[in-house]
Amino acid sequence: MTQRELLLRSARFESPERIPLLFGIETSCWDYYPRKALLDLMSSHALLFPEFEASRFSPPGHAPWRVAGRRYRDSWGCLWETQVDGVTGHVVKHALGTWEELDGFQPPDPKRHDGWREISWERRRDSLKTQRAKGGLVVSSLRHGHTFLTLTYLRGYENALFDMADRDPRLPRLLSMIESFNLSLVSMCLGEGVEWMGYPEDLGMQRGPLLSPSHFKEFILPVYKTLMAPAKEAGSVVHMHSDGDLKDLADDLLDAGVEVLNLQDLVNGLDWIERNLKGKVCVELDLDRQSVVPHGTPMEIRAHVREAVEKLWSPEGGLILKHGLHPGPPIENIEALMDAMERYAEGVDHG
Repeated sequence: MTQRELLLRSARFESPERIPLLFGIETSCWDYYPRKALLDLMSSHALLFPEFEASRFSPPGHAPWRVAGRRYRDSWGCLWETQVDGVTGHVVKHALGTWEELDGFQPPDPKRHDGWREISWERRRDSLKTQRAKGGLVVSSLRHGHTFLTLTYLRGYENALFDMADRDPRLPRLLSMIESFNLSLVSMCLGEGVEWMGYPEDLGMQRGPLLSPSHFKEFILPVYKTLMAPAKEAGSVVHMHSDGDLKDLADDLLDAGVEVLNLQDLVNGLDWIERNLKGKVCVELDLDRQSVVPHGTPMEIRAHVREAVEKLWSPEGGLILKHGLHPGPPIENIEALMDAMERYAEGVDHG
């Protein structure tokens, strides 16, 4: 099966012939590790990098909001700063730090902006056509932090939480602006035949969610449902990513229409994921980036991947293994993780 078939069959519980594997390398890694070491790892793991050719590969550059020492203003007018190249930083000037600034505030034009920057919709359309022509999965996504986090970027995190607690009468107006902008982007993507629509947004902390479950249900969940409904109606897979502890929000996310849920393994717990999500939603398991992979031994890494597959894999599908590499883990640990992902791609190896 092609990667497209594996992903779609896994998402829809249609018996893929193996577990789909996804491995992303953050741009900051190319500044941290020897380039040859990463290229050798990519060359020797064909399941993870099926179309990789070292001679034709150029490491991607940093997004403009991920360049250290250079402040960046996003499409919404929020001013960003980072201390590390390749890592998204934080907002140093909120576009709506006071409600008085709401009068006269204009949201970005979705035909010219994606939330981060000005874009050419024609080039995005051509990119989607190229994906389709190559037989790949036609994928598009809202920007990471499309709704709740955008609210915090505009107002500030504490202000946003107080706005919800106080039920500030201006909050629905601002949420409506955010919803309308994102809905236009979703509609344009679906109009180009997108098969896999992404809704990435971090909602969890190390323990518990970033906002109360009741406030999520009252203010954010209705927006999610509005944004996800067109994708469901079009037959596109609804993909949701969130870092952090999602245990208190998972049922609401599934209720919103999420079909593939990317969540972290150890923060949420493999046992909890198995009890509460297995068979209900396709789990795109975000393999550990906090403890085992950066600080464990290769043997511990292999054992962790095997345990994840033992608990969450089913021949019917519903499991995708994913890792996003950030600077830190030693090369031998990265290799052990890549080896384990490929070894267990066909399910539990009892050999």
